Amino acid sequence: ALSFIYTSFLATLNNKVKNKWCKYYNSDVKEPVHPSDVLFFNQHLLPKNGIALDLACGYGSNAICLAKNRLRVTAWDISESALEKLSIRSKQLNLRVDCEVRDILKNPPQPNTFDVIVVSKFLDRELIKNIKNAIKSNGLIFYQTFTKNITDKSGPKNPNYKLDDNELLEFFSDWKLIF
Repeated sequence: ALSFIYTSFLATLNNKVKNKWCKYYNSDVKEPVHPSDVLFFNQHLLPKNGIALDLACGYGSNAICLAKNRLRVTAWDISESALEKLSIRSKQLNLRVDCEVRDILKNPPQPNTFDVIVVSKFLDRELIKNIKNAIKSNGLIFYQTFTKNITDKSGPKNPNYKLDDNELLEFFSDWKLIF
């Protein structure tokens, strides 16, 4: 049996957005096997223990990677379909990943709750301050998303969901950049 945590905000989810992503994750789109490059190539930076969040996790390749690194992992996404697949995959790998259907725009992470947050292929500029505040002292954020200067056919068509040059650096200008 699969189990999920539902927040009290579930009833207020934007149905159009939720349906879009459920349809996507129920399609024949191949699940990614590897986590985002920024996490995969920098796993050596992860703490030996702690609490990690895969925010807007999709299929959860980042969550799987974090769990393999012995972190306590929570994975949030608006799509129950994606989380069902992640839950099955994590159980098959004998890894624990706590999956939560969550509209992160309406219910962002609380301050000082995570040692590591991974964000991949997701951008909402209003959420950046919540992400930064959710990191505990000496915590890490692994952030990788689309930029406007890349003409790759994948990714969002709407330029509002793509970063401008150096925009991510500006959001985190008061943080120490490691990579």
